[in-house]
Amino acid sequence: MISNRVVPGRVIRTVLPAEVADVVALHARARATYYPGGVPQDGTDWTEAWRSALTRPDGRVLCLVEAGRIVALASFRTPRDAPADTVKLFQFHVDPDHWRAGVGTALHAACVEEWRADGRRTALLEVHVDNRRAQEFYRRQGWVPEPAGPGDHHLRMRCALPGE
Repeated sequence: MISNRVVPGRVIRTVLPAEVADVVALHARARATYYPGGVPQDGTDWTEAWRSALTRPDGRVLCLVEAGRIVALASFRTPRDAPADTVKLFQFHVDPDHWRAGVGTALHAACVEEWRADGRRTALLEVHVDNRRAQEFYRRQGWVPEPAGPGDHHLRMRCALPGE
């Protein structure tokens, strides 16, 4: 388990429950970039959803802090009905003002390091079909798309996590 990983000028650590408002704001800024008509209002209470993610005993939420501000976050856990050596990346967001600055790559590397240390062999995720930027990021990190069904709004991706 990663406690605090220091990257020059940055710290990667677990998000604190008191930071839920910052997490919700970052989540909204990032999601707004791939919904051309604006983020759909589906009734989700994102403050409560993130508060729940931060307190789940079976999951983790890591963040990358730069200059005292959360600029990226990753939420993951073992999915239901999946082998114990599988982890699912449920949320991965980088503040749009920090794109192409190595923030996402550093946080992703910390996630992979933790997953491997925990004995995970496979990572899964779903990315919105319109989020081409994220899809390309994940491909560069070694994720492979899985076949999608007709009408799917998300692309499923898989990443092999070989042991050391």
